[in-house]
Amino acid sequence: MSPSIESAGTPEAGDVPISVSDRAVVAAQLGRAPRAIRSVAHRCPCGDPDVIETSPRLPDGTPFPTLYYLTCPRAASAIGTLEASGLMSEMTDRLKVEPELASAYRQAHEAYLARRESHAHVEETAGISAGGMPTRVKCLHVLVAHSLAVGPGVNPLGDEALALLPEWWADGPCVAVPAHE
Repeated sequence: MSPSIESAGTPEAGDVPISVSDRAVVAAQLGRAPRAIRSVAHRCPCGDPDVIETSPRLPDGTPFPTLYYLTCPRAASAIGTLEASGLMSEMTDRLKVEPELASAYRQAHEAYLARRESHAHVEETAGISAGGMPTRVKCLHVLVAHSLAVGPGVNPLGDEALALLPEWWADGPCVAVPAHE
């Protein structure tokens, strides 16, 4: 069963400052301080962030093309299992023979680029989105993060992968961090 698709910082809403508490949760999820975090793009049904939106450049100026970054280790593990099943290859093959799917996936790629470009133009990553878009599937983590961040109906392959995932939130939050004021 798929989680409720609600964005904490929807593309139309602009940036929502990230709280100290959310930053601590993301750091615990990643095992390191998050880099170039702009906002929480999606919250897990448990209430914690599970997708963050990042800046197109890291603080040191390095281009960072991954706009939507999946942070929940349980979700990431479940997606890794899907990747190991051969699903990415099957999806890539479908893009070659299903024109409607290929068109919708290209539109997802264009929406991803437009959102990133709305933050900053980065010449080094211009035209490059993530996850293999628009012609192949090479990372389900990014596609699921995109679907969670923007909601259903934008990234068809992200939506499909999301629908195949178990309820990673069912046992409660994936990390425990002390409460912050």
